[in-house]
Amino acid sequence: MLSFALYPDVILTLLVGFVLAWPVGRYMARVYLGRPSLMDRVLNPIERGIYGLLGTNPRRMMGWKEYAASLILCNVAALVLVFVLLTEQGSLPWNAFAAPGMHWDLALHTSSAFVTNTDYQHYVPESSASLLASLLGLQMLMFLSAASGLAAVVGLIRGFIRRDGTVGNVWVDLLRGTTRILLPISLLGAGLLALASVPQTWHQSVTIFPLSGGSQSLPLGPYASWDSIEFLGSNGGGFTAANAGHPFQNPTAVTNFLSVLLMMLIPFGTPFMFGAMVRRPGEAWPYLGVILSIFLVALGLFIYFQSGNTFLRGIPVDQGQGYLLGTETRFTLPESALFNVTSIYGNVGAISMSLGALTPGAQMVLLWGMFLQSTPGGVGTGFGVLMLNAVLAIFVGGLMVGRTPEYLGKKLGRQEVKWAAVTLLSHPFAIFVPLAVAYVLGFALPAVGSGAQPFTVILYEFTSESANNGSGMAPISDNTVFFNVIGALIMLVGRYLPIVAMLAVGGALARQAPNPPGPGTLKTTSVTFTSYLAVFLLVITGLLFLPVLALGPFSQFGL
Repeated sequence: MLSFALYPDVILTLLVGFVLAWPVGRYMARVYLGRPSLMDRVLNPIERGIYGLLGTNPRRMMGWKEYAASLILCNVAALVLVFVLLTEQGSLPWNAFAAPGMHWDLALHTSSAFVTNTDYQHYVPESSASLLASLLGLQMLMFLSAASGLAAVVGLIRGFIRRDGTVGNVWVDLLRGTTRILLPISLLGAGLLALASVPQTWHQSVTIFPLSGGSQSLPLGPYASWDSIEFLGSNGGGFTAANAGHPFQNPTAVTNFLSVLLMMLIPFGTPFMFGAMVRRPGEAWPYLGVILSIFLVALGLFIYFQSGNTFLRGIPVDQGQGYLLGTETRFTLPESALFNVTSIYGNVGAISMSLGALTPGAQMVLLWGMFLQSTPGGVGTGFGVLMLNAVLAIFVGGLMVGRTPEYLGKKLGRQEVKWAAVTLLSHPFAIFVPLAVAYVLGFALPAVGSGAQPFTVILYEFTSESANNGSGMAPISDNTVFFNVIGALIMLVGRYLPIVAMLAVGGALARQAPNPPGPGTLKTTSVTFTSYLAVFLLVITGLLFLPVLALGPFSQFGL
């Protein structure tokens, strides 16, 4: 049992994060509703110039198909640009370590990872990517992918407040999400991280002279600005292979605190954005209740499994700090647990612990967060997945009690349920099919070997890619043509199929005129609905994924 003295900073971090999420969510609602803000005088002329260059009219609204097609084409164009940049980086400047151009399959995997908000890395960032490719290519995608996720969920939310069949203008949503939300907060975050000792420099390396003699060249760079958008935008791709376990990226308890806050701001603020946009603030609380109940239980289970229990079979643990193999000793176990659970359940994917060295129970907790994808999930898309699960839950609940399923005055019919079901089933499909192919065709054993733990490693990789999470569990030799190509396909399907489904549901709802609430209308702001949605989410996820867990983490409990 860990000392209670280890928990006050964790509790403080959670409280500050929850308190800040409310104004951030309200502010995001003002941005997407086009309400006036303090930055209008500076940003409006810039935005008008950009609309002129794009040749678009910001007042013209789009149907869901045009919105989705424009969003995906924009992302595809960015993917192609970064793919070329990565394959040609060897002949481009700002390449202090002479990183060669990436092989086509690795460049495909990397560009697909960053454009889909996954940021899964099959390469060593500090030696395999030039500073030019990292900043002009990969960091640009960090902003675009986060803005795209926000645009998708905003299109879904607009379905509840419109009746003309439109879901907004994608170019306005992408631009305002970047200039009004992501850039200002990430700049503030970068400044705070730099003040807290995270390096921020254009120098790509520094030479040190160890006491043992000789010299050593250490990679440097703009860590603070990279970390800020990495955590804020639920990106997760590290500037170094060690990610947040590297002392440059996360050197102190203060930077750990700031990093967790950045990861919490938008995902925990999105329910408040939803409530403000539909002009029913109370509708935010059921979603926040579901998110918090599952998130806090997951955090408690992670600490329990990782802090010394019967599954460890007497392995000694430092009860003062909670140190165990795989845990960063600069922080206590509760601090590391909060960082990693927030990261995985928020689909950030940044890690400060060695995931392959965790106990099977702790690994299972992290896998469960990626199975859910929505508690709170990634920027924008996590809340969108939760809303689509709510659509299914309301539909099933309506059938059970003989009511016409409706939500916020809009009826939930065949079209809405069909797209919600597509999202629900696409996630296990994108995991299990590649998993079976990897074992049947013999690609898995050379990469990880045989046994329950290697199976968990492969399962974790495909789950992380399908959930657009990006965290990885070692050891695995996954920089191969098979894992690069199949991983790219998994990430693209796992990203854009749910986005299309969200916008399709938003478009279908936007074609309906709102119905006034009647005696049979389900009250969705009640504790009963919150509990029902949480149980529905857990039961459906368990039915889909518990069998595969039996082949991995479950089978290791008795070892």
